[in-house]
Amino acid sequence: MKTRDFDPLKLDVAAFAKSDDALLEGTWPLAELERLVSSTVVPANEATPVTWRARGELRAVRGGQPQIWLHTEASTRVMLECQRCLMPVGAEVMAQRSFLFVHGEETAAELDSDSEDDVLALTRSLDVRELIEDELLLALPIVPRHETCPQPLLDGEPEPLSEDGTPHPFAALAALKRGGLPN
Repeated sequence: MKTRDFDPLKLDVAAFAKSDDALLEGTWPLAELERLVSSTVVPANEATPVTWRARGELRAVRGGQPQIWLHTEASTRVMLECQRCLMPVGAEVMAQRSFLFVHGEETAAELDSDSEDDVLALTRSLDVRELIEDELLLALPIVPRHETCPQPLLDGEPEPLSEDGTPHPFAALAALKRGGLPN
């Protein structure tokens, strides 16, 4: 098949998978991934760009039509808010996923619920950047935090101690009632 240029923002997945050189790769400034930027605490122009790769595959199936696959990889470094000290914390974010493309939304929904593979409806114009952004958002840490926070955590009132000198077992409940939690 003749070599052809493919646009990752309007990718014809079927044609891409059938091509001899079904590989796209590059970098995007983080600012172009608006939903991911909204999850960070550092301005997008100071952030690490997103490095990405997309590879198409036409996989033979015994007794049937070949399957259309798209394999994606992406990585970047973002600054998130530490959930302990509320200071910026760097996080390496990497996503790697393979997608099976089938004809029709109903078929995709049915196969996706029954399969371990990610199944999407085939489209003539897929935005790979949006797909990769979705995967990076899913790869963000749920509770970002430093291994050791750079500044000591602020202590409110000292925890009440039991008669034997250990923290009182209901101190956390008392702090909740007052509107805070001990560190």
